[in-house]
Amino acid sequence: IFKKELMDAQADADEDFATEAKYKQYSHDVEKALRNFELSTEWPDLISALTRLNKVFLAYTQYPEVPHKLTVSKRLSQCLHPNLPSGVHLKVLDVYASVFNRIGPRGLSGDLFLYSSGLFSVLGYAAMSVRPLLLEIYEKYYLALGKGLVPALHGLVLGLLPGLEDGSEYTDQICKLLDRICSQTDQRAFYQVLWQCMLDSSTVRLPALTYLLSKINRKGSSTEDQSSYLG
Repeated sequence: IFKKELMDAQADADEDFATEAKYKQYSHDVEKALRNFELSTEWPDLISALTRLNKVFLAYTQYPEVPHKLTVSKRLSQCLHPNLPSGVHLKVLDVYASVFNRIGPRGLSGDLFLYSSGLFSVLGYAAMSVRPLLLEIYEKYYLALGKGLVPALHGLVLGLLPGLEDGSEYTDQICKLLDRICSQTDQRAFYQVLWQCMLDSSTVRLPALTYLLSKINRKGSSTEDQSSYLG
């Protein structure tokens, strides 16, 4: 059902520009760029395919849509596989940024799960060179969704918690990002998700508890805040 809804949404988007010859060319160019992934046999081929796809997006900035978005999101997710080198991951994130700039908050909100499925797990295995760009994407594009981010809170919080490692240079940045996610979505829902993450995954239990305790022990917390922390 979910896939059918996405296909219907894509069809509606295509119909909006169906009479425009330039949009047809745009759709054709995206489809052509996607074929390069099928021909890739080594990781440098993937970087080349991603570069070509990104060039297409940058050449048609007047259209706030992504043709063949099901296939696009699938290829981007596949290129974030943990066995691929950081160079591929960095190039993928460049393409994600191009896509999110194009579709805007409204488009991302509508296709939140489509594009997020490949992103949310990356921080746990990302190289140090990849983490800044990934966090920038969350800060720039995901926080802008506000309460529209609530349906994806579990996946996002679960994906961020592995980054709260002792001694990591990004620990403070991730803590502040979690704080902003909490304040810009729904505080009670955020802490319910945090507790659920602790139940679902033993690997994030310690960083989640550490983060939670830093809030409970904070001076000046109101009774309402303390209640929210308990989920």
